[in-house]
Amino acid sequence: MSLHSDSKLPLPEPAAAEHSARLTQLIQQEIAAQNGWISFARFMELALYAPALGYYTAGAHKLGAAGDFTTAPELSHLYGQTLARQMAQIMAGSAPFILELGAGSGKLAEDMLAELEVLGCLPEHYYILEVSADLRARQQARLQPRWQDRVVWLDALPDAFSGAIVANEVLDALPVHLVEWREEGVQERGVAWDGAAFVWQARDIADADLLAAAHTLNPPAPYLSEICLAARGLIHSLATRLQQGAMVWIDYGFGAREYYHPQRNSGTLMCHYRHYAHDDPFFLPGLQDLTAHVNFTDIAECGIDAGLELLGYSNQAFFLINSGITELLKSTSPEDVRAYAPLSAQLQKLTSPAEMGELFKVIALGKNFAEPLIGFARGDLSRSL
Repeated sequence: MSLHSDSKLPLPEPAAAEHSARLTQLIQQEIAAQNGWISFARFMELALYAPALGYYTAGAHKLGAAGDFTTAPELSHLYGQTLARQMAQIMAGSAPFILELGAGSGKLAEDMLAELEVLGCLPEHYYILEVSADLRARQQARLQPRWQDRVVWLDALPDAFSGAIVANEVLDALPVHLVEWREEGVQERGVAWDGAAFVWQARDIADADLLAAAHTLNPPAPYLSEICLAARGLIHSLATRLQQGAMVWIDYGFGAREYYHPQRNSGTLMCHYRHYAHDDPFFLPGLQDLTAHVNFTDIAECGIDAGLELLGYSNQAFFLINSGITELLKSTSPEDVRAYAPLSAQLQKLTSPAEMGELFKVIALGKNFAEPLIGFARGDLSRSL
């Protein structure tokens, strides 16, 4: 859905509109300083992470019914409880530590810690790396004082780490480059300013890594899609730091063959604003989320190239069922309709192919970890990558 004057999207409050205007001015200045053009990856980075102005670094409410989207941890405590069982296995085979990247509201950490306490295998420390000061404050309000001696917030990745690493809907929020494949060649689609608004402008690709990736993919022209160099950098950084253990990534996306399918010739970039999904990234910068689906083949290959082992890849439904979500539901009696019915509905949304069960995927990469992960006992799709 493109945005026009008759857009159905809700209008922001005056203070929010002013906030967006300040970020728009900052991006304009960046474009001017870069000779009138920036990559979309840079635009996305500023829109999401510019200090005090970006979507994730300012104070707007983002998660849940009052925000712009709802994540699996916000939907049901069953999600965090189930994921805790996979974390417990990883810690048992490596070290008693968990590192969560981008912990959102802190709900996943809260639910996992509570379940790990029930299981008798709390981590010695639960580390959280959070780039948003606003979200960090919300996490601290949620997790303290109960877990204040166990949860530690980090400003950067540790130099070395053993244990379990978990990231729920982190990869989709990393800045992506937009690439156009045409009959006459390949170009990068970037952002310019025409005096009144942001506009698209394509240029020859200057980044050697991006150009090599674009030529490796080479889908049928004309074609527009995303390449996420930032994800490659993050995987490599974690691989160099992980001594023993496994990292589990949960996000929406596909393997490369489906990601760059001929029919997906407009890419996967999406915007989320007050639970409306649309396709205009220039609408109210700083007030909406920008995301792109994850190319899980690329994640797996980057991990392997960096010395990690692919430990499993599946859809969310298989992963949660393998990890025991149905057993957790059984702990509530169906005769207690008031308690059971909402949990049953939540499980359905998390695992149904028509809901989150098929679109969301789970991939695990590890080092010096030999035991098969419980989350991939059945339905492992690694060969599809």
